[in-house]
Amino acid sequence: MEVEKMDENEWKYHGEGNQSLVVSHCQRCVVLRFLKSPPNQNKTSEEILHHLQNIVDFGKHVMKQFFGENYVHHGEIIQLPLDFVRQLCLKIQPERPESRCDKDMDTLSGYAMCLPNLTRLQTYRFVEHRPILCIEIKPKCGFIPFSSHVSQEIKHKVCRYCMHQHLKVANGKWKRPSKYCPLDLFSGNKQRMHFALKSLLQEAQNNLKIFKNGELIYGCKDDQDCLSDWNELARHLKPFFFPSNGLVSGPHCTRTIVKELIHVITMTLLSSTDACRAGDMKTVPISQGRSYCEASAFNKELVRNGKHKLESSGLPRGCLLYKTLQAQMLDMLDIEGLYPLYSRVEQYLEEFPEERSTLQIDGPYNEAFYEKLLHLSTEDDGTIAFALTKVQQYRIAMTAKDCSIMIALSPCLQDECSEQRPVVLTSKSRFTFSVSVLDLDLKPYDSIPHQYKLDSKIVNYYLKNVQAKDDPVMSNLFKENEDCTLVLHKV
Repeated sequence: MEVEKMDENEWKYHGEGNQSLVVSHCQRCVVLRFLKSPPNQNKTSEEILHHLQNIVDFGKHVMKQFFGENYVHHGEIIQLPLDFVRQLCLKIQPERPESRCDKDMDTLSGYAMCLPNLTRLQTYRFVEHRPILCIEIKPKCGFIPFSSHVSQEIKHKVCRYCMHQHLKVANGKWKRPSKYCPLDLFSGNKQRMHFALKSLLQEAQNNLKIFKNGELIYGCKDDQDCLSDWNELARHLKPFFFPSNGLVSGPHCTRTIVKELIHVITMTLLSSTDACRAGDMKTVPISQGRSYCEASAFNKELVRNGKHKLESSGLPRGCLLYKTLQAQMLDMLDIEGLYPLYSRVEQYLEEFPEERSTLQIDGPYNEAFYEKLLHLSTEDDGTIAFALTKVQQYRIAMTAKDCSIMIALSPCLQDECSEQRPVVLTSKSRFTFSVSVLDLDLKPYDSIPHQYKLDSKIVNYYLKNVQAKDDPVMSNLFKENEDCTLVLHKV
């Protein structure tokens, strides 16, 4: 990209997180990501560059090993004219949500990350002139803790997401709890997956967004500011799924289009578009666990209908959901088992602060860092090496638990389809698609104490305010356990 020819008016505000702000180009399929910092706490140019390089290296040398070459887009660092950056900052400032303006965009270093715009199709440029539909899903943690370090039995029965929903509603984050349960989505069972996706569409919160040609048409822009009208969504989607306009309008039309959308999302999530297949993987059994959550609205519906057997189809090994789940399951000890090991590392660093760099706590995130993650033993030998390995595995797991999956779809004519192009069919249309993973910054080492306190707060609130009021029959739901495995592989 020729930065000297950039015009700030060709860029628009795209979104932001706690640490960075993203703008997208109006014509090209690229985005720029700038770091943020609190007012009057600007980092030096060298610190900004080092931080961005760590993000790129982590995606390139670590997360690509877990997810695969086709799913991870680590981007590259570029340096921009400072005048362009300042003008761009002024242009987008009015578009930023008020809740995000506590931190300023970096306008002093000139460094940014250049990444592909994942709301656009990533694989086949010949369809870029056609309309693009993109679904962003933040699936969250897809398994129940299996660690013996867990102190509250409820954590072996109800997933963290479902428990956390109640605390978020109590704190005013959301108006009502979602019926979505991550374990339903990660089950591989199409009926459960359909229920999970319908629940996300009913209560998107910050776990689902839908874009049309890069513009948000459904989901939350920021906290309570949500676009969630199904009829309006159906109006946008109708040309994609029923191009001949043969479907009548009204509630039936809306339900039919939403059903088609859920089908397409399910099929793409179960697909494999990466060269890494099951034969390339090394499977390591780690524990017994369950693939269902007692708080799931789907499970409760089964009980109400007199059904007590839950079918679990399992995920295809090559699909992105499967790889995401395996990375999440690097959290083998739960935060309760991990926190004492974190404390061991902290005590060691207090005695030997000069060792922080040697231990690679803050990078570099290279192949050597990745190799250390492959030690899967949970038997504590009392060493600092064991403690640090578990801490780093936990950080990887937390990153995978908070990532987003981007599904980009574009209409595909029948004579354009071939074995080289992934295609998903609906009743009236066919789409070529790409699946990518987003938000893969390594979770901060220093956030572990916060996670430990938050976990206790979530569980205690649920026990006190929710479980005590629940139907007692739910506590006896689904007694049997199912195998869990952890897969690590190179690609």
